[in-house]
Amino acid sequence: MPGKDWSIEGRYVEYCSCDLGCPCESMGEPTRGHCNGAVGFIIDKGHWEDVNLDGKKVVATFHFPRAIHHGDGHMQPILEDNLTDAQRDALFYILTGEDQPVGTMFQIFSVIVEHHHDPVFTPIDFDIDVKARTAHIGVPGLIRARSEPIRNPVTDEEHRILTVLPNGWVFHEAEGAVGTAKSMGGIKFDLNSSHSSMAYVAWGPNGLKYDFDEARKRFPLH
Repeated sequence: MPGKDWSIEGRYVEYCSCDLGCPCESMGEPTRGHCNGAVGFIIDKGHWEDVNLDGKKVVATFHFPRAIHHGDGHMQPILEDNLTDAQRDALFYILTGEDQPVGTMFQIFSVIVEHHHDPVFTPIDFDIDVKARTAHIGVPGLIRARSEPIRNPVTDEEHRILTVLPNGWVFHEAEGAVGTAKSMGGIKFDLNSSHSSMAYVAWGPNGLKYDFDEARKRFPLH
């Protein structure tokens, strides 16, 4: 039976305990052997069947004891408390990777995340400016995080790191930033001057909606 029709286009940010540039994104091992952090995205345009998802925000905290491909991961989703029942169903259908092909983002997370913490529904203060390399997430009692441009330690000028992944499974291009994030929820961590990156994303039932060249045209970072 075919799966549900859905689409998400928006802005994505991630924080992790690795040093700037995150070796995991180039097939390396985590800087400190484990991986703690958070991801979030704002849906600028999205739907699940006839359920509108425009403007919805999703955040999750995570812990992996080794590189993420080894699995045994923990994750806690944080969703807005103003979602309708239909929107909750839609987001959980998408986030769990149901009916999605092997090797697509949410399907991969459905395999490597083996410990699911109860979801939290709460107001979320969250914004991202990909080109300015700034972001912030604020959920009282759960998480606070911010991203800002990397700066040259000698001149204090902004320093740009652009990650380009033509065969990526989360994004094709991402702006590097320096992140600070503290989680006080079910998964706890305190990160200072660690890796952060942000990207324009477009996902659908079969993974990334656009190939590398088309994505660069639609979401130019150059």
